[in-house]
Amino acid sequence: MNIRVELTANFERNLDAIDAFWQECGAPHAYDDLLAELLQTVIPNLEQYPSFGRDFLARTCGSIQARTRVTRLRTRLRRIDPAAEIREYLSGDYLMLYALTGATISLLAIRHHRQLSFSLSR
Repeated sequence: MNIRVELTANFERNLDAIDAFWQECGAPHAYDDLLAELLQTVIPNLEQYPSFGRDFLARTCGSIQARTRVTRLRTRLRRIDPAAEIREYLSGDYLMLYALTGATISLLAIRHHRQLSFSLSR
C-alpha cells in the first residue's frame, strides 16, 4: 500500500511556533534538526508503518471535559471516515498527532515536550 503523508495547516503553524521558540533560545540549529528528523525518520517510518503510533483516542480521560472533547472528536472523525484513527508519535522531545484515513496520513499537530496541550479546533 502506498501511503501519502501530508502536513495540515495547523501542523505548519506548530512548526512556525517551534522555530520561533528555538530562535528565541538562540538555538536555530535545533529547528533544523527537527526538520531533518521529520524528513529522514518520521515520515519514512509512517509511510512504512502507518499504525506505528499509539491510538490517541484510546487514552483514559481524567476529566469530564476531556471525555466530552474526545467524544466530539470521535464523532467528527467517524463522519469523515468510519475507519479513521488519530494516533500519536513520539520522536525525541516532540509529540505528534496524526490522522490515518485510508492511504493518507495527515500530520495534525506537533509539540515540544515543554508545551502543554494540543489544539485540534481547526
